[in-house]
Amino acid sequence: MALGLPLFPEAVGISQLILSTEPLKSAAPPRALWAGTKYSVRAVWAHRELLSLLVRREIKSRYKDSSLGFFWSLAKPLTQLLIYYVAVGKFLGADRAIPQFAIFIFTGLTIWALFSEIISSTTSSIVDNSGLVKKVYVPRELFPLAAVGSSLVNFGIQFGILTAAVLATQPPPFFGDDLWLLPLALIALILLSLAFGLFLSAANVYLRDIKHLIEVGLVVLFWASPIVYSFDMVHGALDGSFLEQVYLWNPMTVAILSFQRVFWRAGTHDTAIYWPPDLAFRLVIISIVSLALVWVAQRFFAKLEGNFAQEL
Repeated sequence: MALGLPLFPEAVGISQLILSTEPLKSAAPPRALWAGTKYSVRAVWAHRELLSLLVRREIKSRYKDSSLGFFWSLAKPLTQLLIYYVAVGKFLGADRAIPQFAIFIFTGLTIWALFSEIISSTTSSIVDNSGLVKKVYVPRELFPLAAVGSSLVNFGIQFGILTAAVLATQPPPFFGDDLWLLPLALIALILLSLAFGLFLSAANVYLRDIKHLIEVGLVVLFWASPIVYSFDMVHGALDGSFLEQVYLWNPMTVAILSFQRVFWRAGTHDTAIYWPPDLAFRLVIISIVSLALVWVAQRFFAKLEGNFAQEL
């Protein structure tokens, strides 16, 4: 027998004959808007176990060369809280302008850290997983979703530290009367972050400057949100003008104010501090718009994903 020839040529011929009678099927997702969305959702659900593995891999990769590992996830927010409490609140006197300044700023930083980490990690998620994207086919949406999942785990740690700080420094009742704003704010923020993450992760494959643009944009958005200063200061400067309404429709402003209503009791009990009266309504509107944006971003993502492997 000559080298390179099959052992059973008759069997190979029969297999080729059977294959030739099978109809051709496209491996690409359907192009129709609703059919394509349905296909993508089903594909992600079918690979949910892989998504779980990717989330765990994302978490482990952050501390893979560290001796203390997961401890650093606790050390950073704890150090931040102590610095704001002692150095900024006490030594620099920020407590005189904003009561319980450490709780106030750490509340804003907790929700801001979730948003900024989701945006940063999802933007580079496809490029960072280029090896997998080029070698095997899995729903490409898994990579931004895994970045969201790992960000939520880190948020859970910082959220636990914030809760413990509130319990340790504030008299009961520990939380504000608007506790129900908390899930609304989280839903709105996660949906919005996912929409931006899907859009930016796809765009970053074709234009790598997107990552640097996002870094600049996050700095601007940080200072455009009431994190290191209270909204009462904004209200005093803008005094109910059109610019104040523009400021209030910043989704991060609404989410941060909702968290502050829950955790920053010194501000909610001070009648001299102004709070927007319609936070819940704004959160509902932001959630609805963000859900629509998730769909639009996913269709944009699906349109570009066919050439990811070539671009990478």
